[in-house]
Amino acid sequence: MAEAADTFDVELVDLAEVGLPLFDEPNHPIAQDYTHSHTIAWSETIARGDAFAIVHPECDHSYSAALKNALDYLHVGWNYKPVGFVSYGGVASGARAQAALKPVVAGLRMTQAVGSVLVPFVGQFIDEESRFVPNEQLELGAAGLLAESARLETALRQLRAPAIG
Repeated sequence: MAEAADTFDVELVDLAEVGLPLFDEPNHPIAQDYTHSHTIAWSETIARGDAFAIVHPECDHSYSAALKNALDYLHVGWNYKPVGFVSYGGVASGARAQAALKPVVAGLRMTQAVGSVLVPFVGQFIDEESRFVPNEQLELGAAGLLAESARLETALRQLRAPAIG
């Protein structure tokens, strides 16, 4: 949907493919003094992004350990960038996971888009070829999330600019 909206240049990042080990840097992420090639590559990936849509499941009333680890690897790279959530699960649709993520992204100085997309009983939206096929309500929610993220990105851009002199 984001690719079709033509609001952003979209880069899909799958944490399973990124394969970050459990945080293993000797220095605090705020220092940006990375020693491992996987951290440097992850930092470069995040630096390319001006806004993020985090698509995540709800796992035991929260978000996954892999997502927490990926967020914790960096600090400055996330600062002053908008973030939107697309969560999925059973009856709660990932709402509890989104609630748990809010203080984490706030601590990273990200600005959460107010709108979000909650996908209930995600299996009903998967077709025979294992593709996600949203209904009209989910498409409208995603369009709103993208539009708000674009507005936030414009507003936050100045805060990401290096301080002059």
